[in-house]
Amino acid sequence: MKQAKAWVTAMLCGIFFFAGHADAATIHTVKRGDTLWKIAKQYGVPLKQLKQKNRKGDLLYPGEKLVIPDAGITAAEKDLLARLVHAEAKGEPYAGKVAVATVVLNRVDHPDFPDTIRAVIYERSGGHYAFTPVANGSINEPADRESYRAVEEALAFRGLGNGSLYFYNPKTAKSKWLRSRPVTVVIGNHVFAK
Repeated sequence: MKQAKAWVTAMLCGIFFFAGHADAATIHTVKRGDTLWKIAKQYGVPLKQLKQKNRKGDLLYPGEKLVIPDAGITAAEKDLLARLVHAEAKGEPYAGKVAVATVVLNRVDHPDFPDTIRAVIYERSGGHYAFTPVANGSINEPADRESYRAVEEALAFRGLGNGSLYFYNPKTAKSKWLRSRPVTVVIGNHVFAK
């Protein structure tokens, strides 16, 4: 009986203690087959941030509890980014779609660019939009499922890549300056550079 009272008291104290934390982080219970990468993708948070928040190496144990950090990106921003990916990378390999989303996120994190997804996507320089779909209106078309998946993967990958800040199609790009940037990777019809 004393153990039951002690248990109830402990539970009530726990409820009271955590009741004031309505904005508490999401907790993920590790299941067999989970990896940090899969969990980061599932929640759309950077892998690096997930590891830091939980002070984790690469090992996970079933039943272990992980705190999922706030990615700081709204559903509207994810949708806008997915629409840009869809419009910019139609017909490109999945890796190219992830890379396009990664360029936007890299720009958000870079001091030479605006610091929100929306501001990066709608940025104008010299009277021109940075992204063709904004100029021609195709950014307003709904994104497909693969573009949303690519955004989630880019969010998980955030901060781990080679720092691509630009991409272009060498068949259509006219800018000598853009072509002079150091190439990081070529995927499909796009050259990615920093």
